[in-house]
Amino acid sequence: MNIQNIARNFYIGVKNDGVCAAVLSFWRYLYCKYIYTPEFQALALDHDLKRRLSHRVYEIRDSLKMTDVRAQTLRFVESMRFWDQPYGRYRYAPCQKSAVLYASTYAVLTRHLYGDLFSLTARQREEWIAYIKSFQSDDGLFRDPAVECELADTADWWGWRHLTLHAVMALTCLGAVPDKPFGILESFKNEAFIESWFKDLHITQNPSDQMNAHLPLSVVTFLQYARDFQNAVWADTAIKKIISLLDEQIDQETGCWCTGYGRKDLVNNGVKIAYHLWIFYFYDKLSIKCPDKAIDSLLSTQNAFGGFDYSINSSACDDIDSIDPLCRLTAMTDYRKSEINNALYRAVPWVLVNMNPDGGFVFKRGQSFQYGHEKMYSGVNESNMFATWFRTLSIAYIGKVLPDSWPGKFGWHFESIPGLQFWHKKDSTG
Repeated sequence: MNIQNIARNFYIGVKNDGVCAAVLSFWRYLYCKYIYTPEFQALALDHDLKRRLSHRVYEIRDSLKMTDVRAQTLRFVESMRFWDQPYGRYRYAPCQKSAVLYASTYAVLTRHLYGDLFSLTARQREEWIAYIKSFQSDDGLFRDPAVECELADTADWWGWRHLTLHAVMALTCLGAVPDKPFGILESFKNEAFIESWFKDLHITQNPSDQMNAHLPLSVVTFLQYARDFQNAVWADTAIKKIISLLDEQIDQETGCWCTGYGRKDLVNNGVKIAYHLWIFYFYDKLSIKCPDKAIDSLLSTQNAFGGFDYSINSSACDDIDSIDPLCRLTAMTDYRKSEINNALYRAVPWVLVNMNPDGGFVFKRGQSFQYGHEKMYSGVNESNMFATWFRTLSIAYIGKVLPDSWPGKFGWHFESIPGLQFWHKKDSTG
């Protein structure tokens, strides 16, 4: 529409509807045509992220203390707790009205990192343990009726197997163990079954839409837990078999899986896949194959803002998928050590860009986020319990390997337990 047409339409609007209505209509036109566009929204987000990042860099240098972040985050976590119910009931985000087990596990894990579980009374600890245990089914999986749906049965990135992984970590941090064994593991006593099961995961050198890296994360974690906490000695044989199958499929050009024999355009996603598999190598203190290539791949994912994704606005998952293995690998090798350390230093203010004034964190700036179920939804730039835990965990790992850094001056709490939140004492460089 040219300027003459705009002027004519405005004049007609004034004549027919009055000045106020014509101005409002004109503003709507400008907004829809020039402001509410993907290009404008991207520019606005870029400007907002740069502003937030500059502010965080200044704060870390001049005023912000790790103890302040701890206090703010713990206040957010506490604000999600239902005070009028037995201890341990949490909602997922401020917009939510009911408790979900996922949120309770995130609360345990975040409070454990900050050493806040020591503040629990004996009764509070017992109530919390009993609450989490109440969700375990006879087959060993934890199921929450509040988020029951078809996806919970079929998915592995969220749902019952995934929830069970978090429940096990949370119970261990509280000093308890699940009451029932994991029935899913019985089949893994059979080597032929393992080979068939692994083939169906489609974890190879080449990418596949059917690839599933989340299921082996859960299964191997259960096997490691059964071996180390439930006296299932046989589980070690199954673990070694799965790891040998993974080793056979590594892309030696990238140190990852599913990267098409060195295709650079697949490395960003390959690193995210590898995080879910490397984690149980690290727990068992096993060397990963092609560690130098893996480090090259990991470092290549860092963007200009310090996050870890080819896009500038990396999510909580994007960031920890690179931060976790970089922290562990720099404690194991001197390869590109100074570059790894610099990358981790740069990551700290970026992670804090995603912290809100309420002390919680967002999964991704400028976006709403629903994690599997509507009761695990958070609005645009609204804090949620998952992101708060995962982003705190990213900061904690950096603190463990960079003792002179801003988060390194804090005494983070870890246990040597299988899953996503562990740190072996010998891994620390401090």
